[in-house]
Amino acid sequence: MRVLVVAAHPDDEILGVGGTVAAHVDRGDQVQLAIMCGGGSVRYAKDDNSQIHAEAHKAAATLGVSDLVLGSLPDQRLDILPISQVASEIESLVHSWKPQTIYSHFCGDINRDHRVLAEAVMVAARPYAAPFVQEILMYETPSSTEWGMPQLSPSFQPNFFVDITQTLEKKVQAFACYSAEVCPEPHPRSLTAVRDRARYWGSLVNRHAAEPFVAVRSLR
Repeated sequence: MRVLVVAAHPDDEILGVGGTVAAHVDRGDQVQLAIMCGGGSVRYAKDDNSQIHAEAHKAAATLGVSDLVLGSLPDQRLDILPISQVASEIESLVHSWKPQTIYSHFCGDINRDHRVLAEAVMVAARPYAAPFVQEILMYETPSSTEWGMPQLSPSFQPNFFVDITQTLEKKVQAFACYSAEVCPEPHPRSLTAVRDRARYWGSLVNRHAAEPFVAVRSLR
């Protein structure tokens, strides 16, 4: 199986789907991680770009992934671009990689970059435009998804879970590679919270740890 993970910012790919990515790798699937926004703009100083890219490569390697795409779309400014421009970037990846499964941000996140990318993925992976895509799953991003506003956008209600009992520690180790993103407790991005969150989701489906998703398309 060929898998594409679309993320807005460095660390989103680990927080949302890191354990699942490691499980794909363990099964022998081919995984491409695509981080679409350049680090050096709002969240990081220009001089830190090389550091965050190095950390992204280290995090990917921790999960066993060597195929990492680092994009240059404007961080925290995707909403000022035409959706067709963002979708075109995603479409290039989709048609070059030809994934059967795509993981993307949840469409109701408080972070606008996440929402724009979710829509762009759906445009790029339209059934007639990308008939090889069999599954599209939207993941949560701690400190973004749960802080959305259900009165204005959909709330995250997962209907698909992946058992990451065997890969949870790889996820935690990969996230720890992002030195500037690990926060002290009780922040959702603390290492303890990452573990606890996975255990919570696992408890809902009788597993020790899990990652939750909203399945927006599944072809069998």
